[in-house]
Amino acid sequence: MRRRDVITLLAGVAAPWPPAVRAQQSGRRMPTVAFVLPAATLTEIAGPDPVEPIARAFVHGLRDIGWIEGRNIIIERRSAEGDVKRAPPIFEELVARGVDVITLGALRQLHESAIQVTRTIPIVALFIDDPVADGLVVSLAKPGGNLTGVTTTAGSGLVAKRLQLLKELAPRITKVAFLGTRNAWESYRRSGEVAGIATIFAEVDRSEQFEEAFATVRREQADALYAAGGGAVGYIHRARILAFADEHRLPTVLGFQQAVREGGLMSYGVHLNSLWRQIAGLVDKILKGAKPADLPIEQPTKFELIINLKTARSLGLDISPVLLATADEVIE
Repeated sequence: MRRRDVITLLAGVAAPWPPAVRAQQSGRRMPTVAFVLPAATLTEIAGPDPVEPIARAFVHGLRDIGWIEGRNIIIERRSAEGDVKRAPPIFEELVARGVDVITLGALRQLHESAIQVTRTIPIVALFIDDPVADGLVVSLAKPGGNLTGVTTTAGSGLVAKRLQLLKELAPRITKVAFLGTRNAWESYRRSGEVAGIATIFAEVDRSEQFEEAFATVRREQADALYAAGGGAVGYIHRARILAFADEHRLPTVLGFQQAVREGGLMSYGVHLNSLWRQIAGLVDKILKGAKPADLPIEQPTKFELIINLKTARSLGLDISPVLLATADEVIE
């Protein structure tokens, strides 16, 4: 045998087996967690450092707790890639694989599809709309069933707070179009409207409703836009919303920061990355024996105000120094 072949053979013997192989050889089964988003591409959510921020936050959140992919956990990534009709086959395939936990992005149709396919596998979801009002869980404190998770809001009062901030930022506005789901609209109406602002409802629960909703905004001559956007529908189609707002020179207030970084006027809400770290924490509890029925749905306690100063200037808005000073971030 040649010296080079001997060295290669010895190197192969000395090299450690990959963690997944070691786990299989020791007879231990690594738990499997499914990570399912309504949009994004599989390329964007792949690997130990995914390009998609929320996927990266989730993977890093698990890692910080001690769950390291390939060493003591398997993560099965899936995406409906913007088409909710793909969801049922995705969940059927994951159930057939015998995954231990399913985590879901914030689209109600995704949540409904998952619980229709399985009532036994624990599901941890991000909720933008109220999961109780949507009939997904019994209560926030005691969800019941196999579904729990984290919400992005702390009740209908958050909508009023966002509108108040918008009025402070753009005092001339008098009529705001509420672009969102009917449940979100009814919840806001029950909480009482904001003084000095008339709101009109432009329903968007599915992506096919955008054109009709935009027609309502034009017909009613709204002078600002509140993009509740049907939760994840608004996030997925934020470029479409921002293009419409830019075309009609409408100040926008949103619940997610990414849209402000991409040209929206302002947002007041939670950081999505922190929520996905919370979801990682719930997954950890379930893998250690907790039941989703007994895990309260967590609500955020800290909200951030972000203002896009460049957009404000393009709209001719003169923002008060006091409001700028209170913002958590000002995008120049």
